[in-house]
Amino acid sequence: MSSSFDHRHHSERSLAAAAGLTVFAAVMLLIAGFLDLFRGISAIVHDTVYVSTTDYVYKFSLTGWGWIHLFLGIAAIMVGLGLFKVSTWARVLGIVIAALLILANFLFIPYYPLWSIVVIALCAFVIWGLCVVRHED
Repeated sequence: MSSSFDHRHHSERSLAAAAGLTVFAAVMLLIAGFLDLFRGISAIVHDTVYVSTTDYVYKFSLTGWGWIHLFLGIAAIMVGLGLFKVSTWARVLGIVIAALLILANFLFIPYYPLWSIVVIALCAFVIWGLCVVRHED
């Protein structure tokens, strides 16, 4: 009897930890999404906010970068809201969107280094939070 109680107690703790990490990842993805949304809007509306680099291999127009960040930010916000339902599709899409945000922000480092590194760190935490959890059925 003690064994089944211990197993049930352990299972409840793991489910609570899984839910907590998923909520953590959802909030972090929402924050990263809003940061990218605001970055996209500022790059589209007033692209002189960012430093223009010369001879950068992955050089796009800042307006083009603005549209990329705007769309990724909207996608991150939508998936972040979906993560509150703790569904598998939202977890998979959360990992994909966070990976795309990491890639886009890595390529954007010459234009705004500090902000890009902060968003990369947030997205790394999102991926970690969504990958370490295994729900027990």
